[in-house]
Amino acid sequence: MRIIRARDYDEMSRRAAGLIAAAVVTKPDAVLGLATGDSPIGAYGYLCDWYRDGHIDFSQASALNLDEYCGIEPDAVQSYSYFMRRYLFSKINISSDNQHIPDGLARDPGRECVRYDAIIAARGGIDVQLLGIGLNGHIGFNEPGPEFVKDTHVVALSESTIDANSRFFDDRRDVPVKAYTMGICTIMRARRIVLIASGERKADIIKRAFFDAVTPGVPASILQLHADVTLVGDEAALSLI
Repeated sequence: MRIIRARDYDEMSRRAAGLIAAAVVTKPDAVLGLATGDSPIGAYGYLCDWYRDGHIDFSQASALNLDEYCGIEPDAVQSYSYFMRRYLFSKINISSDNQHIPDGLARDPGRECVRYDAIIAARGGIDVQLLGIGLNGHIGFNEPGPEFVKDTHVVALSESTIDANSRFFDDRRDVPVKAYTMGICTIMRARRIVLIASGERKADIIKRAFFDAVTPGVPASILQLHADVTLVGDEAALSLI
């Protein structure tokens, strides 16, 4: 594992964006696994700026999102489909055919999970997977539990995750209680993983995930077993390691 210690959120974002950009520059048809939430917004901003300035071309690249809420319209402002269009897809030249997000309105969730894993396989797997980390150690929506779930699946969101996401909804009762997420094996099959973390609130879980035992009770701890992981964090997030 490599650790990049950034001064603050902005430097963390720039360093993480640089790793993604390098993957696309060296392999124009790179397959990118992408995350949502507050953590990657800055990195996506840098990628958009570099595309606008002519430094990077996404025309051959593919993007596969980690997750999506169940039962949410893709145009709803809280959906991850909307998030990706707002912060990245609408501002770069990635083909719409190469933008992949689980269908939150799929009538058959099991079939949708199989379909999504098939897309990843057909693309030859993920070259670079970008991850954030939840306060309970979740990556994607893989919540703490008795075992690691391997492939794309529907997960019941924990109360802490629902609480964390309720700020995006008018009422906590409106927050979806289930979501699609890439499974742990899907994530671990990525050739390279970049995990970003910012802020003092993430310091404890970063220490537990990367320096304590590997356990499904802290899903991100499985990353200790991956051959190519880069942790990019700001001073506050890395303050306990």
